[in-house]
Amino acid sequence: MSIPSPHTLLDFTGKVALVTGSSGGLGAGIALRFAEAGAAVVVNYRFNAAGAQAVVAQIEAGGGRAIAIRADVTQKAEVEALISQTVEAFGRLDVLINNAGLYPLVSLVEMSEAEWDEVVNSNLRSTFLCTQAAAKQMMAQGGGGAIINIASIEAENPAPMHSHYNAAKGGVVMHTAAAANELGLYGIRVNSVSPGLIWREGIEQAWPEGVERFLKAAPLGRLGMPDDVADACLFLASPAARWITGANLRVDGGVMTKQIF
Repeated sequence: MSIPSPHTLLDFTGKVALVTGSSGGLGAGIALRFAEAGAAVVVNYRFNAAGAQAVVAQIEAGGGRAIAIRADVTQKAEVEALISQTVEAFGRLDVLINNAGLYPLVSLVEMSEAEWDEVVNSNLRSTFLCTQAAAKQMMAQGGGGAIINIASIEAENPAPMHSHYNAAKGGVVMHTAAAANELGLYGIRVNSVSPGLIWREGIEQAWPEGVERFLKAAPLGRLGMPDDVADACLFLASPAARWITGANLRVDGGVMTKQIF
């Protein structure tokens, strides 16, 4: 086995990356970072076509290649069409980032079945469907590839008003391990990243008490930025992580190191 030189480890030239839910926020940050590393990028969206096109335009302005594709990643037929359109546009698929998901607040006793299903479907069902379809494509190409699932520190430490999200992200972490176990035979590595609180426009005004609590608890003393998570994804998708699969990498500023009691 040849060992890549250090200066080439994060070079994704000639690779194709699909980032679900990447019309804004964290997903957009991941898409932009992979484009900076040389990958051709598929920007997936469900509702925000304008946001997706803006991400594509930013990538193209920097000399990269990108395309926006609409798909509801909770629906099998649409996921299969998303993979097919990716291959039609760029010829292959090398990296899948399962980022799409919802993050609503509702108490357990007041939660409806529909609210439960919506969050579990958007965060966990989508991960299964996209992983399955992407793995089939990677296998058809001859094997190899990387799948990275965006989980959450809430998979390990539940938050109030989030029982559906906590359960879904816990499922994502276990699904990551299960998929890694089965797909390693084909050279496909599957890992997850569990972010802490990530900055977004207006978060300090929308949730000041949450931001304050996080800043006090995080040893590194700041909120995460999309690039912090994106760079973890770059590492896990790269040859630098060639012997890593089934892992869950916390990217949380150290907040999970705090004593619970």
